[in-house]
Amino acid sequence: MAIFILVHGSWHGSWCWDSVALLLAGSGHVVHAPDLAGLGDDRTDLAAVTLAAWRDQIVALVDAAREPVVLVGHSRGGIVISEVAEARPERISRLVYVAAFLLRDGESIARTMRSDGSSLILPNLIVFEDGVSSIVRHEALAETFYGDCTAAEVAATAARLRPEPVLPNRTQVHVTAERFGRVKRAYVATALDRAVPPALQLRMYTALPCDPVITMDTAHSPFLSAPATLALHLAMLASG
Repeated sequence: MAIFILVHGSWHGSWCWDSVALLLAGSGHVVHAPDLAGLGDDRTDLAAVTLAAWRDQIVALVDAAREPVVLVGHSRGGIVISEVAEARPERISRLVYVAAFLLRDGESIARTMRSDGSSLILPNLIVFEDGVSSIVRHEALAETFYGDCTAAEVAATAARLRPEPVLPNRTQVHVTAERFGRVKRAYVATALDRAVPPALQLRMYTALPCDPVITMDTAHSPFLSAPATLALHLAMLASG
């Protein structure tokens, strides 16, 4: 049985993993799904949140685990798990990117999104006047993130989203071949994604090859629309 640490994406919290975590735990795995600082139920001041702070938060969980972990990141969570892998490569058995940003050294999410231009996030992004945080327009949430979810699922999820600090997304990722590069990594691609579109996912996992690449016929949030299938994929990846 594996130890999983599940890292959520922008505007979400640990709650988005509830169904997947329940399924994995029911199969005997140990699962940790923390709220990143400033999100979910955590009330850290968003002005104080950095990518380094999120990295250190997850590093502490990795260090506390009794054995190397399977580290899973969704969407923006991808830059967090990459930074953790750079810090603790020997403590991670596999990285799994779920519709996630898999960036090379020196790249940032903000620049990657601007250069791609096909995501629905940027045209629907609201940055608050203080310049510290952002949110996606409520009217665009279903199409952007939850295209294959029910109206009830979209409503329940939208009610739990919180503003996201902008600084981590503007921060350049630092990874090296010697540390991050020696950790096994897999990619779970989402074929109907409008937030991190398939072409962008392909570009990222081609530049930093993953083995395997698994494609799910879902939108951006398979933990909501297909949790059983996603949990099966994660369990399979943990065993290989």
